[in-house]
Amino acid sequence: MELINNHPNFDIEVTDDTSVENLKLKLKNCDGASIRIAKLPGEVIEEAKNLKIISRHGVGYDNIDLEKAKEKDIKIAITANANAVTVAEHVMFVLLNIAKRKGLYDKTVRDGNFKDRNKLPKMIEIWKKNFLIMGFGRIGKALIKRCLGFEMNVFVYDPFVEKERIEELGGKKVDDLKEAVKTMDVVSLHMPLTDKTENLINYDLLKTMKKNCIIVNAARGGIIHEEDLDKALNENLIFGAAIDVFKKEPPDNNNPLLKNDKVFLSPHTAAFTDECMTRMGKETIQNLIDFFENKIDQSKIVKL
Repeated sequence: MELINNHPNFDIEVTDDTSVENLKLKLKNCDGASIRIAKLPGEVIEEAKNLKIISRHGVGYDNIDLEKAKEKDIKIAITANANAVTVAEHVMFVLLNIAKRKGLYDKTVRDGNFKDRNKLPKMIEIWKKNFLIMGFGRIGKALIKRCLGFEMNVFVYDPFVEKERIEELGGKKVDDLKEAVKTMDVVSLHMPLTDKTENLINYDLLKTMKKNCIIVNAARGGIIHEEDLDKALNENLIFGAAIDVFKKEPPDNNNPLLKNDKVFLSPHTAAFTDECMTRMGKETIQNLIDFFENKIDQSKIVKL
């Protein structure tokens, strides 16, 4: 707020009411908008006659009607640089918690069952294990450094990134996802939700994975078919999963993953550190300023 309030060329208004009717009214004469989790459907964008840019607090943009934005030539900017390290750290955090069975071992001590430690199911190492990064943008590139720090074998599935770039950063490119997952110990998702990626991780794919495989989704809900994941875990087809994002947020109370103790859950908060939230806030506003001053980094503009 200080960043834009101290800028002489901008007037800003903040609204907490993100209803369709209020946003139609508030955005009617705005040149730019900054949003976090609020939805901008086509009917709102249609009414925003002067709108030239939407600056998103985050890297996803599935809460914006992209077809309408493209039709009206409204640019969408994302906070491309702010959250990569934070999300990469979250992936390693949940991976270690699952592999080392943190919940079970912690509960054993707290319940006074220390002497029963030899009866506990064993933990697993992540050293030298095969790690598949699905989607090799900024988060994927931050994550590979941390995986290599644990001496893991890192593979990358991303049709849009060249083999040479992946190898330069210490990974190995895979082209056939169905074949690749058969030998992976960890699969971590870092891709947008699209028609092609929706339900990409389904039962047919899950049943081909190793029994000690751990799946992490800190990207977008809907890439993993949630009922299929629950079934695969209950049938011991894979070792565990960490889910930060859901197809419906918040998830319904009858979502089976909420009752599955093989899943490490978090409420879409992989980027929720003090440091990251500060960076994202500043970058969101700086993107607006830079856009109107014709100096925005074009890599932050979503290609529609």
